[in-house]
Amino acid sequence: MIMRAMDWVARRLIGAGWTRRVAELTSTGARSGLPRSTVLAVHEEAGGSLLVVGSNFGKDKHPDWSANLLKNPSAQVRFAGDRFPVAAELLSGEERAAVWPALKAGNKVYEKYEPQVEREMRVFRLTRASMEA
Repeated sequence: MIMRAMDWVARRLIGAGWTRRVAELTSTGARSGLPRSTVLAVHEEAGGSLLVVGSNFGKDKHPDWSANLLKNPSAQVRFAGDRFPVAAELLSGEERAAVWPALKAGNKVYEKYEPQVEREMRVFRLTRASMEA
């Protein structure tokens, strides 16, 4: 119940453009094929791309939205009062290592989660896509 209320508040703030720290991601369900929306913490890069981390609150299982993006990287984001299509790219190796310090500095909870999980938390870059994508 509390999570649902927090989600409701976050969606209102995003829609009004009041925050640049969270976004609503709408992806296509990996199994269902249906639209699935979730509110995520984001890190805005200098070029306008957004980084999102599949922390799943420090649980051992990857979040469902990350599986959705792996299967279908085309998604939609509502961020800072704007809605736009994005292409998701899973970062790994040196590319992930290059952004990880900034992600941890921007959201201290990732440091707490790191030792709790035996998996590498997925990091995606969401880049604005054309309307045809």
